[in-house]
Amino acid sequence: MSLLDYEKRFASLRMNRGGANKSPHKVAMLQAVMDLVESGDVTNNRFYFNGDLKRQFTERFQALASPSDRNNPHLPFFHLRSEGFWHHKTRPGQQEPYDQLTTSTSQGVINAHIDHVFLDDELFELLGNQFARELLRSSLLTSLDETSIRDLLQPERGGWDWLECEFLVHDYVTMLEKHLVGAAYSKAAHRRALQPRLNNRSEGSIEYKHQNVSAVLLELGLPYIPGYKPAFNYQQQLKQVVLSYLAGHQKVVDDVNLVADQVVGESDHHDWAWETVFDPEPPERIPHVAEGRPSYLAKRIDFSERERRNRQLGESAEKFVLRMEKQRLIAENRPDLAAEVEWSSEKRGDGLGYDIRSFDALGDQERFLEVKATKSGKYQPFFISENERSFSIEFSEAFRLYRVYDFGLASRFFILPGAIEQHVHLMPQNYRARF
Repeated sequence: MSLLDYEKRFASLRMNRGGANKSPHKVAMLQAVMDLVESGDVTNNRFYFNGDLKRQFTERFQALASPSDRNNPHLPFFHLRSEGFWHHKTRPGQQEPYDQLTTSTSQGVINAHIDHVFLDDELFELLGNQFARELLRSSLLTSLDETSIRDLLQPERGGWDWLECEFLVHDYVTMLEKHLVGAAYSKAAHRRALQPRLNNRSEGSIEYKHQNVSAVLLELGLPYIPGYKPAFNYQQQLKQVVLSYLAGHQKVVDDVNLVADQVVGESDHHDWAWETVFDPEPPERIPHVAEGRPSYLAKRIDFSERERRNRQLGESAEKFVLRMEKQRLIAENRPDLAAEVEWSSEKRGDGLGYDIRSFDALGDQERFLEVKATKSGKYQPFFISENERSFSIEFSEAFRLYRVYDFGLASRFFILPGAIEQHVHLMPQNYRARF
């Protein structure tokens, strides 16, 4: 569901009529919910029928009510469920009696049967944005046409408005889906097609905004399009549009997840040469960003975590690097060393701190290679164990991390020599609990 979808639904609430007037109860309740989000009193997608909500409802209700209206917040708290975006979480053991309810006759009915309310995930994300919130507040009172919506959401000094960001994010995800399955697409053609919907912005401006989307996805641990290098100086509104889009498109997320888990066969790389797949420029350090994650993403699959667990993907990438290493040594006139390259994790098991033992062709010294693979881009985060980190420090002269990216599509890799923490920010993901 997009912002415009919710605008239409807010503008056409099912409301009772008292004579010539519509009951303001649902409007006041939704305004109260938005107030609690805006003030920071509610930071997760749970709204309880408590004193804060009732006080905020009363304030909004008094501004809207006619003399015949009664301050009964339990009524909209219950009946907003008919709108499709307002969901009740019942108390334990109360599902069956709740299912029999057709109305709430008192606050006691709410307290007995309903623990809290939660909204559609994408709606909750939208409420975190000032412009989207103002649009939805206005739509509760009047129906707006698209011109009025654009006037309301247009930022100052020619900045991107919410609707432009929605068009762009949808286009980006469309390209990402094509990229992950290896389907042909033209980024330039996509940019040109977008221009009429983006106030005829320049192709350069659109391309940079696509890079901003890559940065947002990267922060969330999601795949991004390798051809759009992440650019992190994005507007916060863009991140909120991305979060709203992901929350409202579960099937898209599931489809991308399915493709990201597919393993590339070894045969895909038989004719590839070192010089065509080796990337001599490791990623530059990007700004350290907080990994704040909205509550709904906990229900989604973390693609990087999925890849970490996918041993088949790792094995396929290790075979690829094994072949490239032997090819490198043969090209450097050391077929004797190429014959001794060992797939150590396969022969001796995991836990060594590295996957492949290879050699420096000039000095005959051993090299210990750890392989990390992703089907996403060059800047995609990866997981490294404490054992691998410690090994990279103890054997820093010989240790190399081979980062394989865009694997199976246009496979490339770069090399990080020495201790891992010289090159990346390390963030704890697991803890050992001891008594």
